[in-house]
Amino acid sequence: MGALNNDTFETLVPSRFISFSFPNPDPHHPANPHGDFLRVAVLDSPLLAASVPKCAALLAPKGREPDWIFSTEQGHFQLLFNSPGVSRLVLIGDPPQANDSSCAVYMRPKHEYGVSYQEKLTPLLFALAPKEAFRYGVPDIPFISYEDNVIRRVSVAYYAGQIVGDMVVEDVEIETGSPATQLRRRLRFKRMPNLVQTAVRLLPGAQIGKSGSDSTLFRLETGVMTQSYLEAMAAGLSLLGPWLENNDLSGVSPPRVLCLGVGGGALLMFLCAWFEFDLLGIEADEAVLTVARRYFGLTEGICSSSVASEVARFWAGLDRGNKVDSLENTGISCNSKIDDKTRFLSNCCVHVIMVDLDSSDARNGLSAPPLEFVDVSVLQAARLVLHEDGILVVNVIPPSNAFYLRILTELKGVFSELYEIDVGNGENYVLIATVSPIGFDARGSRNRVADKLKMVIEGRYLEGIRRL
Repeated sequence: MGALNNDTFETLVPSRFISFSFPNPDPHHPANPHGDFLRVAVLDSPLLAASVPKCAALLAPKGREPDWIFSTEQGHFQLLFNSPGVSRLVLIGDPPQANDSSCAVYMRPKHEYGVSYQEKLTPLLFALAPKEAFRYGVPDIPFISYEDNVIRRVSVAYYAGQIVGDMVVEDVEIETGSPATQLRRRLRFKRMPNLVQTAVRLLPGAQIGKSGSDSTLFRLETGVMTQSYLEAMAAGLSLLGPWLENNDLSGVSPPRVLCLGVGGGALLMFLCAWFEFDLLGIEADEAVLTVARRYFGLTEGICSSSVASEVARFWAGLDRGNKVDSLENTGISCNSKIDDKTRFLSNCCVHVIMVDLDSSDARNGLSAPPLEFVDVSVLQAARLVLHEDGILVVNVIPPSNAFYLRILTELKGVFSELYEIDVGNGENYVLIATVSPIGFDARGSRNRVADKLKMVIEGRYLEGIRRL
């Protein structure tokens, strides 16, 4: 960028993002191998600042500067939203080098920045603070930390989708709280880099960083989920149990489960491993399905790609009674076990809809589902797709309390009963809406779905289902 003016940073400008080079105050520090200049990035919050704006700084972890979390505007927005109350975030680190732009290999370093190095950066932080921050004297500008459990990371493949944009498949070695570490394969999108879209466990004997061309080199544990919110979504299936208990399924088609949002396919493969459901996954981007099949073992024929707007139009068409036209225009194909897509998606034929869709814009914060999904017409159309004893299971990451209250209100206005599972990670909630009253009580209800789930997911998710 061009030269900065003396008054560039005096005022806050919502969502403004500026990066520049700055002389390194300690180029010989052992945690600073790349020399004389630092990359400095300044991001102003899109939200209105308090009367006295609060600034904070973050040092990019050594060796991870090229990671999208620390090198892109989208990553900066996520870091900012993870720092409540901060009006301006200053991120400082080595500039990504020409030979490590892909961040192909990362090992947690022995040396990190210390307090003395932070003190040398204090004059820079004061120069970057807005004028209003000095209203009552010299402000305190803390260094916030970024910590995760990644010990080692190897990039396996990069892809670009027409809808989701750039994505990376990576193998990581993580700390688990016990002496043993764990190997996982993950999928992340550049548009929301601090969110792990999919994580599956690599079984012992797998070689970290190997591609999907040789299945002997990467063996995945698809019958167990590593992401807590997916376990909670699976727990929501126990509300389908009462219907199963009241129906003899011999000679009857198994329950049909529609999953909106596939990612790497961890939820679908879990359901395949443990339940005899007719499954259909719908993903907006064909490139994501290619990645899921090649690197995460997603079974061929279980998913199809369909632009999200087409699915919304399908639901809207049902809401207007245009069932046939809507089905013909979706472009949806079904699981090979299902020979008629009309039979799968026709009115009152889907028993479960599971929604795992996140926002595509980091400026909105980490949120799910997309705002357009929380619309009465879409929810009403979803209800029309469902069987009279069907359920809607939605992963929710509320960016605000107002958003959460809105989705609760809309769901209660469309469905008979609403249940909640608090995932317990400070981010996710799972909501289960029922078409008909079932009076489910997690403490006293037993059914074949719940009994099977107890063997493979944490019991607290099943026991934590509460009616709202």
